[in-house]
Amino acid sequence: MRLTSFQRLALWTTAATYFLILVGGLVRASGAGLGCPDWPRCFGSWIPPASVADLPPQFDAAQFNPTLMWTEYLNRLLGVTVGFLILATTVSAWRHHRHQPRLVWITTAALLLTGFQGWLGGRVVAHELAAWIVTAHMIVALLIVQMLLYVTVTGAQGAQGARGAQRARGALSVACAVLIGLTLVQIGFGTQVRGAVDSALDAGVARDSALATVGWLDDLHRDLAFAVLAAAAALSFWLFSRGVPALVLRWSLVVLALALVQVLLGAVMAYGSLIPAAQVGHLTVASLLLGAETILWLQSRSEAASSRSTLRRDTAAAMPPAV
Repeated sequence: MRLTSFQRLALWTTAATYFLILVGGLVRASGAGLGCPDWPRCFGSWIPPASVADLPPQFDAAQFNPTLMWTEYLNRLLGVTVGFLILATTVSAWRHHRHQPRLVWITTAALLLTGFQGWLGGRVVAHELAAWIVTAHMIVALLIVQMLLYVTVTGAQGAQGARGAQRARGALSVACAVLIGLTLVQIGFGTQVRGAVDSALDAGVARDSALATVGWLDDLHRDLAFAVLAAAAALSFWLFSRGVPALVLRWSLVVLALALVQVLLGAVMAYGSLIPAAQVGHLTVASLLLGAETILWLQSRSEAASSRSTLRRDTAAAMPPAV
């Protein structure tokens, strides 16, 4: 199937947003979140300083670390690039999909939320990576990527598929929505755990002992991870027993596989002294898991709408002709 220009743009924008989340994980794991201690500039300039000698007088030379600075600065440049891609996707939606109001307004909402996300990024720096605002920053990023996935999948389905999805209701759609909500909560607690670990490390706690200082928050995060895994397994088994279309079943298995990998990466982090590579992988898989759940939800709504349409046609065909 040949993609339209809007579909290609939406796909590239979604992929770039996922890459930004991956880079954000690298920034967090490397400790580069404050590599630029101010925002939106970096050490008071739009272009980072080349050396300590170039620092403005209001900045402490001890804050200057070229590696961390450029890591954070490139993360910001990538964020600006993604913002322009979302803007282009919104313009394209208004130009080519005005007959699909929900698609247009969700794309517009993603653009507005991206502006809010940029402001939140500044607050993250101003609050020196406080756990609560880092959590908000992460959740908003995931909401943006979910909106983009909706736009991408709906754009590929076309107007008829989108209208059918709006009418679809059913147990499968509700189950997928509940799983998405549970995963968002689990990721939110995970970000809080990460913030507590960072606070322990800043206080001088050894890396292999930092997680033990988190207490009940970490226990809850782990319990929720197993709850997501159990829910994904139950959903896959239920779909398999119902004989649903192969595409829906395949996506449910993708969700189950990612949930399992997520739990395994969490174990590697817990028993491997918080290996940075495992931290990045843990965050990346979490975002992919939520994305797979979103696609499963969209597919389930589309299939439900298709089944209802078929049932209506069959019922109409079986009715005796009017006299």
